[in-house]
This record gives sequence, C-alpha cells and structure tokens, in this order.
Amino acid sequence: MALVAGIDSSTQSCKVVVCDSATGEVVREGRAPHPDGTETDPRHWWTALSQASSGLLDDVAAVSVAGQQHGMVVIDDEGEVVRPALLWNDGRSARAADDLVEELGGPRVWADAIGNVPVAGFTITKLRWFSEHEPDLASRARGVMLPHDWLTWRLGGARQAPTTDRGDASGTGYWSPSENAYRTDLLVHAFGRELEVPRVAAPSEAVGHTPEGALIAPGTGDNMGAALGLGLRTGDVVVSLGTSGTVFAAHDRPTHDATGAVCGYADATGGHLPLVCTLNAARVLGSAASMLGTDLAGLDHLALGARPGAEGVVLLPYLDGERTPVLPEASGSLHGLRRDNMTPGNIARAAVEGMLCGLADGLVALTAQGVRAERVLLVGGGARSAAVRAIAPLVLGMPVATPPAAEYVALGAARQAAWALSGDPLPPEWTLGAPAEEASHSPEAGNGLRERYAEYRRALHGV
Repeated sequence: MALVAGIDSSTQSCKVVVCDSATGEVVREGRAPHPDGTETDPRHWWTALSQASSGLLDDVAAVSVAGQQHGMVVIDDEGEVVRPALLWNDGRSARAADDLVEELGGPRVWADAIGNVPVAGFTITKLRWFSEHEPDLASRARGVMLPHDWLTWRLGGARQAPTTDRGDASGTGYWSPSENAYRTDLLVHAFGRELEVPRVAAPSEAVGHTPEGALIAPGTGDNMGAALGLGLRTGDVVVSLGTSGTVFAAHDRPTHDATGAVCGYADATGGHLPLVCTLNAARVLGSAASMLGTDLAGLDHLALGARPGAEGVVLLPYLDGERTPVLPEASGSLHGLRRDNMTPGNIARAAVEGMLCGLADGLVALTAQGVRAERVLLVGGGARSAAVRAIAPLVLGMPVATPPAAEYVALGAARQAAWALSGDPLPPEWTLGAPAEEASHSPEAGNGLRERYAEYRRALHGV
C-alpha cells in the first residue's frame, strides 16, 4: 500500500492527513495551530507543518500542500522572507485595489483580462500597498510567492525553483485563466517593476522531492483543494463555512464577471472554479453565541426554537467588514427590532439566516454566470451546526447535502499527491462516504427573508 500525504495550511491551523493512495482511506492525521492575525511570519507555517506532521511522513511516497489563497510572501536575493506575509483577510490594501481598478479603465477591463476584479484580498493589491507604504523593504524584494508555493518550496529544501499551480495562481490578480499565463504587465503596473514568480506546473506534475525522497506534487489553493477532495461534479455547488464563507462550483469555461462578485478562478485539474467569497461565515455564529451568553450548541437550540424569518429581525453580518459585496469598512447591524420580537431566539435565528443570506447572494451570482446549480454541498466548520443544516435549504432554496465531516482541503491535496504519483491522466477515484440529503427545501420559501436582507443591505450600504 502506497501512502500519500495532504497538507492543509489554512488561516488558523495546519492539518495533515496520510491516506492510502488507492482508496483515500485516512490512516493517520495531525494538526497544529497558526498565530491569529492578518499578517504572519511564514516560518510559523513551517513550524506548524513540522509539528502537525511529526512522525507521520516517514513512509509516504508523495506529498502536496493546499494553502490559504492570495497571501503575499516576498523574498530577497538570498531567498529570505522580506516582511511578514500579508494574508487574504488583511484589508489595508482596499484603497490600492480601488486605484488599480480605476487606473486600468474599470472593472470590465480587469474581468476580461484575468477573470477577476481586484479587491483587498488579492496578492496584486497587497503588492501595490507594499510598494507605496514600505518602499525600503519593497526595494529588497526579488520574488513573490503564495503561501502554498512557499511551503512547497521549503518541502523540497528550497533546492528547486519555486512552483505554483493554475488554481492558486488564478487568485493573484496577475495570472489569466483564459490565457493560461501570467500577466506580468499587470504585476509590473502594480508593483512598479518586475518580480520573479513561480513557474505554473501542470495539475499532476511532480515538481520535486523531499530530502527523504517523497515526490512533491504542485499543491493548490484551499478552495481548489476542497473541490478535489470532494470530487466535485458539474451541478454541485459547494457552500463552505469556515473563517470565510465561499460558494464555488466546477465549470467548463472561464468566467468574466465585471461586478466582481464572482472570482473567475481555475481549479486544480485543468478546469475552472468560479467562486464567491464572503469574509463573515462561521465566526458570525461564535460571535452571536457570545453576545447571547451561550455556546454554539445553545445558539443552535435558540435558533431552531424561533420561527423562519426571525419575526422580521435581520442581521447584516459584516462583523469584519465584507468582501462580497465590497464593504471593507462596514460593520454588522441588527434591523427590524421591536419589543415583541426582540428575543434571544430571534436574534440567534437572524444570525444564522443573515450569514446564509450572504452566501445565497453568492449562489445567485454564480448561476448568473451560467454555472449549473442542482444541489448544495455544505462543508466546513460551520456545517457542524444543527441550525445551519436545518435552515440552509430554506435560505438557499435548493437541496442541501452535508458530506461526512472530513478535512476536505487536506484530502484534496492528498488526492493530488496520489495523482502525481500514479502518472495517470485523471485523479484517482476515492469514495469518501455518501452525503446525507436534507429533504426539506423550497425555491420560494426563503424569498421573504432574502428580500428583507437585501432591502436592509441596500438601504444601509447602497448595494
């Protein structure tokens, strides 16, 4: 039995799974935390990876890393990190994003060029901020990488040239899924000069070996890893509830959404992965539980005891600002409160419904780009909530399946490692358990609460 390892280096932690390369069965796993914040020294990721994988990788034949998207890791002539990496959730480059969009002629120009309209999360906007606000440090930069690129490079002992993959490269702001190539002109425009960028490897290419001899696969971004781990099929839409909320689907062609709502990403297999991202997902539940003086189980109990629509109470859950819609300076707000509906149950219910309404908007945006949506796969830490599982079919208006709890990003990385190891033209077929269907749903039932959410959003934020 050949063993492969998949690594999920996320915002909050590093997870490692070791799997049977033929079946995907997890034979062992490990975990270690990452520091909190919106910037971090990449060496913390390496320390966490070392801790999480301690004693797990001795006999693996191949390994792959799926990492948080968009982060900016800049290195100097010696290969040393120039400054702490700016992460996807760092909003200081919001003004830089606006400037870049305006300078090149507006959102449509960017959407046509790279399938995306830059926002604060993208690497390209962080490079602009870096060049403007820290010019002395920026002058030392020789190259730029994404978090998973840097970890893949370190896994090989930094002996080979840095590599990346189509999926993660498509979230930089200077790589085009349509052209399947870097747009270095955009990078130079943002940063002011050329930087070395990782070579984009083929989806199942072996890009190196660890010092112990294990094959290293290209790796990918975390959302692309999750799609690979889930074995995403056309017609399935993933709603992932982690630190951020994402809505994404497998698609056969690139998308070009000039509104900026849909990111036109590539996937880890050679196809495409249009995606909508919100900043506020599972943390909304934790914050609401704290406000109500309870825990997540208590929040579930309160929310499920309230009626659909929370008797008119609506939460706009922009607790950390928001990425979709683009509201980096926004804050959360409660609306529709009256003496007779201002109850813990209604507020708990509004928290769940508000979080899901933002993702329902994402689902609508995907289908407007021609994406086929027949059912939702609900994953991530927030999917463990009984209230979320019960309320999601109502808010999303379509069948919702909850796959078995698993580390799907790490499993996707492991599946990619098995693919690179096999040399086969397609990824291995892994059966990881059948999703349990949620039966109760109605396309019309959630209309009222979605309309109230949209009404308050427009009134307060104009979008």
